[in-house]
Amino acid sequence: MFGYYLDLALRSLKRNKVLTALMVLAIAVGIGASMTTLTVMHLLSGDPLPGKSGRLFYAQVDAVPDTSYNHAEPQDMLDYRSAMDLWSAQRADRQALIVDSQLKVHAPGVDLPPQMKTMLSTTADFFPMFEVPFRYGNGWSADDDAKHARVAVISADLNDKLFGGADSVGRTLRLRDTEVRIVGVLKPWRPSPQFYTVAGGRFSHGNTADYYAKPEDVFVPFTSGLEINDGNFRQFNCWRIPDKPGYLVNAPCVWIGLWVELGSAAKVAGYRDFLAGYAAQQKALGRFIHADNTRLRNLMQWLDFNGVVPGDVRLQTWLAFAFLAICLFNTVGLLLAKFLRRGGEIGVRRALGASRATVFAQCLVEAGLIGLLGGVGGWLLTLVGLWLVRRQPTAYADLVHLDAPMFLITFALAIAVSLLAGALPALRASRIAPALQLKTL
Repeated sequence: MFGYYLDLALRSLKRNKVLTALMVLAIAVGIGASMTTLTVMHLLSGDPLPGKSGRLFYAQVDAVPDTSYNHAEPQDMLDYRSAMDLWSAQRADRQALIVDSQLKVHAPGVDLPPQMKTMLSTTADFFPMFEVPFRYGNGWSADDDAKHARVAVISADLNDKLFGGADSVGRTLRLRDTEVRIVGVLKPWRPSPQFYTVAGGRFSHGNTADYYAKPEDVFVPFTSGLEINDGNFRQFNCWRIPDKPGYLVNAPCVWIGLWVELGSAAKVAGYRDFLAGYAAQQKALGRFIHADNTRLRNLMQWLDFNGVVPGDVRLQTWLAFAFLAICLFNTVGLLLAKFLRRGGEIGVRRALGASRATVFAQCLVEAGLIGLLGGVGGWLLTLVGLWLVRRQPTAYADLVHLDAPMFLITFALAIAVSLLAGALPALRASRIAPALQLKTL
């Protein structure tokens, strides 16, 4: 029967091409607008480490001794002493300290002027924790962390610019006034968002574009980075003015992030107890005033807490779906006019024995076919919309593309919208009284 209904639907659509084109266009435009914004939302709010994000946690304690400060939540980052205490305790399967800074980078023997790049000072576990891919070499060891080794891992982009994409492991890189040896080169790597540096997003009034910038170009051992770029680190927040701005080791400031990997629920509970115990110990020493203000959120909870999806993207998505609803209502009106205009034909079918359910099913098949055609148009308009997004001056523009799940959702949404739009007109058509229609023929 479906084949028969499909044949009738094709005949009906060909009979009034202008009305068919209007319905297909209404659905296509609505789907194109909504799927463009939904795709952007999907890419920006997705899990950056599927299958592993539930094992990665961001640790927080409240080191601020100022009683006038609002202590509803601990600061998003840690002071130097707390960060080093927690990291040195080695209570997690893996753990990584995080702090970034700007510095001048130059490659001796390369005919290029020095460039300002972002350096991430971190620890050896960073690379296996976050599944960072390598093209050449590998990361450094825990022993390099302890020895303040002058080694570095560089990004694929920086390797392409300085060394033409060749294997640069073993070559020298000059960071500010210090030479380091390259031990690894990353493959092109673009986590979305750049989750490991997320902090303070809820205070940024929706301006979270920095979380979608490309990762840092230079990675060095944490202790080495503090020495190489001493005096050039940015404090996240301070409860007193530092004696020397930029020199933040042992300063009254929070500026370091700590990520830990915990492989089981028992380990998560144990680490929470460890954080609480550490805070209680520091309160007993007179350093903390709020020992109970600790947090341990997993990666997705941390991203959600910081509201990493830009506010304008959320607004555009709601507006696009509101526009889709308007297109839906227009399609309802067009389908209603189309089906009721065929009242005589439907009356004859009902007189010949067709049931209401049969007429309803036939009309829904016709609506679904319109939705399928609208889906094709919507897919093409979505591709155009995403192309326009990629031309925008936003940090996440180059990330935008239509992946397989969103491609399928485009057609599923188009058919679902058309069936929803066709339900009321199909119901009205199925209730046409055959006797009245036959009398007017």
